Amino acid sequence: MKRIATFTIATCLALSPAYAENSDKGGMDEGLSLMEQGARMLLRGLTTEMEPALKDLKGLAEEMGPGLAQLREMIGDFTNYYPPEVLPNGDIIIRRKTPLKVEKPLEEGEIEL
Repeated sequence: MKRIATFTIATCLALSPAYAENSDKGGMDEGLSLMEQGARMLLRGLTTEMEPALKDLKGLAEEMGPGLAQLREMIGDFTNYYPPEVLPNGDIIIRRKTPLKVEKPLEEGEIEL
């Protein structure tokens, strides 16, 4: 009985690589298509979850657009300024790297603000 069990196990182990080679026709293509389907499902799920947040951002951009356009007109090129500084009292200061040139000199008794 032990000989039959040993022979059966040895035969199964010997034939398992041959069986694996024959039954795996197109396995690589199938694996890639499954990965592709999984990636598509993942991206589809992400887009459905992110859709409300993107709609909110679109509404925010439409609401803030005119104000940001005015700010850009006032500031001009952002490279002319240092990063904003927050003072201890909560004020925010944005300093110019090079001061603006005064177009007309100050008259007697005037002060620069």
